[in-house]
Amino acid sequence: MAVLADDPFSGRCLAVRSCEDIISKMKELSKAAAVINVVGEEAAGQRIDNFLIRHCKGVPRSHVYRILRSGEVRVNSGRVDATYRLQSGDKVRIPPIRIAAKQDADRPAPPRELAIVYEDDALLVVDKPSGYAVHGGSGVSFGVIEGLRAARPEARFLELVHRIDRETSGLLILAKKRSALTTLHAAMRDGAVQKCYLALVKGVWPKSPAKRDVSLALKKYVTKEGERRVSVDKEGQEARTVFRLERSLGEYSLLQAELKTGRTHQIRVHLAHLGFPIAGDDKYGDFDLNKLLLKKGLKRMFLHAASLAFEHPLTGERMRLAAPLPPELQKFADRQVESA
Repeated sequence: MAVLADDPFSGRCLAVRSCEDIISKMKELSKAAAVINVVGEEAAGQRIDNFLIRHCKGVPRSHVYRILRSGEVRVNSGRVDATYRLQSGDKVRIPPIRIAAKQDADRPAPPRELAIVYEDDALLVVDKPSGYAVHGGSGVSFGVIEGLRAARPEARFLELVHRIDRETSGLLILAKKRSALTTLHAAMRDGAVQKCYLALVKGVWPKSPAKRDVSLALKKYVTKEGERRVSVDKEGQEARTVFRLERSLGEYSLLQAELKTGRTHQIRVHLAHLGFPIAGDDKYGDFDLNKLLLKKGLKRMFLHAASLAFEHPLTGERMRLAAPLPPELQKFADRQVESA
């Protein structure tokens, strides 16, 4: 109960003023109304969580999943879970979401085209540079997808088929048709998309056997500082990577890493757990070594999505795409050859 006291400036009771503040706040909140979004053909087949993440700009992913779990999001007046796939004509109720104001919240994403490795009516494959996130969120306003959409305003549909870490460079597939997106997602679930990376690691990888098939379950967690991390944990999700020695470079080894599953930070955590941290990895690497490598010119993590192999989602043609090491990584690797 509020305590009554005279307010010498207004001549009113503090309790009354407090109540008026509450009423004013309630009126402000009541102005925010739920939005009903009717799903069109371009979004048919998309998961509801991905649909919300795209439409709720600036809203943390954790909050999107919370409103799904709580039932605040409704599809055709009913509750759905995060895996529900939308159908054309679905009516999606998105509740009012209050988020902290950001300086660039209303600023459109700047247009940005990337080096194109392959493009047709269904697919766009680009060579993503290191330091560029694939999408906005987690402190990043804009990413690859936002920049490409801004650069291609005429595109009716453009979605990420998969993701690679912000610090990782290399091949990234985007779909220009919903049918291509769903077909490639199914192929990835079935292990029919071959994704190979090149990683320079600390240590001498044994030449016999040069190939190592690693199956170590991974589990996500949050540090005290609020940063997301991944660790090897038998209670985590199944994760499998096949490593092959590409080249010995003195005290370093250049490895090929083929993903058999697609867990967050999978290659980085598997290699760190095996005792071969990736050069320049600021999350799971050798931090003292990273400082030394920085002085030697390596200013990023040495991990590159080098090749992809898959069947074209519409024609069935076998696709094999490759992206060479970026100049800064190739230059660093060449120096290790010279000094070896």
